[in-house]
Amino acid sequence: MISPVFSRCPRQSLRPVLSAFTIFNRARISSVSLLIFGKRHFAMPPKRTTKQKATSDDEIEETSTKRAKLGNGSLGHLHKPHHFAAEAEEHGIVLRKYYPHEMSNDRAQAYNNNGIPRPIEQLEAALEETASERRNVKVKEAVIHWFKTDLRTTDNRALWEASQKAREADVPLICIYIVSPEDFEAHLTAPIRVDYVMRTLRILKEDLEALDIPLYVETVGKRRDIPERITDFMEEWGASHLYANIEYEVDELRREAKMVRLCAEKGLVMNAFHDSCIVPPGNLHTGAGKQYAVYSPWFRAWVAHIHSNQELLSQFDSPAKNSSAAREKVAALFDCEIPEAPENKRLPEEEAKRYHATWPAGEHEAMDRLDKFCEVKIAQYSKNRNFPSKAATSSISVHLAAGTLSARTAVRTARDRNKTKKLDAGVEGIQSWISEVAWRDFYKHVLVHWPYVCMNKPFKPEYSNIEWSYNSAHFDAWCNGKTGFPIVDAAMRQLRNMGWMHNRCRMVVASFLCKDLLLDWRMGEKFFMENLIDGDFASNNGGWGFSASVGVDPQPYFRIFNPLLQSEKFDADGDYIRKWIPELAQIKGKAIHDPYGRGAASQAKKAGYPEPIVVHKESRERALNMYKSGLERDRP
Repeated sequence: MISPVFSRCPRQSLRPVLSAFTIFNRARISSVSLLIFGKRHFAMPPKRTTKQKATSDDEIEETSTKRAKLGNGSLGHLHKPHHFAAEAEEHGIVLRKYYPHEMSNDRAQAYNNNGIPRPIEQLEAALEETASERRNVKVKEAVIHWFKTDLRTTDNRALWEASQKAREADVPLICIYIVSPEDFEAHLTAPIRVDYVMRTLRILKEDLEALDIPLYVETVGKRRDIPERITDFMEEWGASHLYANIEYEVDELRREAKMVRLCAEKGLVMNAFHDSCIVPPGNLHTGAGKQYAVYSPWFRAWVAHIHSNQELLSQFDSPAKNSSAAREKVAALFDCEIPEAPENKRLPEEEAKRYHATWPAGEHEAMDRLDKFCEVKIAQYSKNRNFPSKAATSSISVHLAAGTLSARTAVRTARDRNKTKKLDAGVEGIQSWISEVAWRDFYKHVLVHWPYVCMNKPFKPEYSNIEWSYNSAHFDAWCNGKTGFPIVDAAMRQLRNMGWMHNRCRMVVASFLCKDLLLDWRMGEKFFMENLIDGDFASNNGGWGFSASVGVDPQPYFRIFNPLLQSEKFDADGDYIRKWIPELAQIKGKAIHDPYGRGAASQAKKAGYPEPIVVHKESRERALNMYKSGLERDRP
């Protein structure tokens, strides 16, 4: 499995919403329609090779919400916090430095009922309302591509589009990246991931320099200043057009909506493109025209859509080389140094060395890992993926999260090793792996349509009424791998040591936190984001929602993982446990799974391994009662 963080719809009106970006459907050439700057045109696809985050800036939402009609027209009640908001704030789940109180369930439902505009719709509105101004802007002295979570030159949609624009106008292509310490803090970005990003930027800079394209990197202290700083930079270098790939989290969509308007006010143009999803959010619907909330039918629709639109897997060329004259115009930008990680996200030197060896950075490493996996392991993937002691997974999740590898490239590469071009046929291991990559698309589609999951709310708002525990001793034991449940502790120690955890283990430890320790699932979600090198909001949130039974397509709340059975099934010989828990390395046989219950108590105690901090059977009953009580809270 690719361990995206975990592996594991839209309204009819959302299709035109998404079409309002400069998007084309890359198949069915005869019927490809393109909405550019708010007007619909018919166009041929361009030539290519065949080879947690809510925002405190609610101004756009508030303006749009005032126009919405909800019942009697009064919206004041939607701004009341949830009745457990104080607990969420007290325990650091809602970062009040950047965000408002946890919203009420009524407010979450208002998104479902179309009473509050989704951030994607705010971006659409900005594009439509500025269409005429942007349409008339001519290319000036440069074109800019803004890197975000797409840190590669190969198969990068917006970068390719920017290159085409610069080439047509015979002006320099300039690339930029903004380091935002506040965004890293607000989005809980792990220091190990920030370190990976900074290392990747150095490689990306070299790759671009070989094409005579500069990469300018600047640290902007206040996140609210980013839009203005980018437009100022555009004006400094005479750039009229800005290109970027869309990020689907709430903060990012609202920021891009603001930037579209800001650029238009200044006579500039911002173009945003779908890139991180193979099938853009909004393109798949149930028979009733709604967003899918269950993965299996969504995956069937995803596969069918790609089969009917093969161009979705086509590769975008790397950017064209700047001319020597163009390089001269922007020569000063080549002197830009890649900064160190912000102080609030800097790794200790010894940790950094260890992680650098484990996780080499950049798109070249990504392709090497993908190719080796497809050559050696992918055929047996479905048989071996659930066993954490086997090196059976692709380990490319960090590359997908940072954008050093596109999902298109990943699926296309796997498909091309198959006996068929069908994504759901041929070699079982290849089919299984492709379906795991698809989970990433699915969770981003969910995030776009139900944006409140990015605002500390579960997909099912009624699950906000569960009265979770906030036992700090239990949480610390879970974080540090000292719960007395060997499979749980081994997994948590792997996370602390590698910044990564096997996906089967992610589900085990998440279920244990919620249903054995009865702790708020959002504490675990936050801890994962703060420690994972492959931390991806949508996938992490989706995985925790699944395990806590509060999310989209979850396991039912009464289905509770038994950590002992999970250990015996997926680490039968205890190899994974012994690797990560040296205190238990000498324990023989089945006692490794439960030393205190299977006759190895004195040995475990002498080695310093703790006794179980809860009794699973008793915790299971408490969890069932806790869920039932929470779900009954608001019932008439």
